[in-house]
Amino acid sequence: MKFAILLFIPWLFSFPVFATDIPSRIEISYHVITDIGEGEINEVMEIHHVGEHYRYAINSVAQATGVYKLIEPNRIVRHSEGLIFEQGMQPARAYEKRGKKTPSLAVFDWADHSITLSHMGHEITQQLPYGTLDRLSFSYSFMFAAIPKKYVERYVTDGHSLRLSHFTVTEEILDTPLGEIKTIALTRQEEKGSKLKRKLWLALNNHMLPVRIVTVEENGREIEKIVSGINIRYKPEH
Repeated sequence: MKFAILLFIPWLFSFPVFATDIPSRIEISYHVITDIGEGEINEVMEIHHVGEHYRYAINSVAQATGVYKLIEPNRIVRHSEGLIFEQGMQPARAYEKRGKKTPSLAVFDWADHSITLSHMGHEITQQLPYGTLDRLSFSYSFMFAAIPKKYVERYVTDGHSLRLSHFTVTEEILDTPLGEIKTIALTRQEEKGSKLKRKLWLALNNHMLPVRIVTVEENGREIEKIVSGINIRYKPEH
């Protein structure tokens, strides 16, 4: 996928939309490319104003397409739910389920400052650092929190571990099926010799939505998802 690095980088890349134009529903479709086949991901984020808070729920469904679907018929379902404050997103519960396997689950107890992770029959509870997100909510979190100029640090959980991730920040133009999109790119910094990789591109002029994500897993498999469709709805005025 072609992209160009822009020369001008402002002090803050995103300006939270918390007070004005928060969407009520966001639907994003992605085309997925891997070294063993292709697939598609459909994600829906719903936001509701409840009392003094906003509540969110994100659902993501990934599945193989074409011939690859015969080899890998199982879907990957991810979910995240929680609250939205002026400081950003605060997940309460997140899980990932692959096919018929028992899901990996993260339960956030912000009052007790603890997080409980359940994975493959094992459960651990540990301290919950301020600002911790799950992988799904992290991708959408910059709708509500400005991105610093040079780097981002966040604790992120995948349901069975918790790690402090460091991302460098650049501004790039991304060529997508929807046309050229001005983006902010977050590149995770890995330890020397690590095969892991994660880079996200966020749409600068469209709520900082994730429009491309490239990941390299521990087994060396590279997965790229690139946006193929976006539908945004706003709550009608009464």
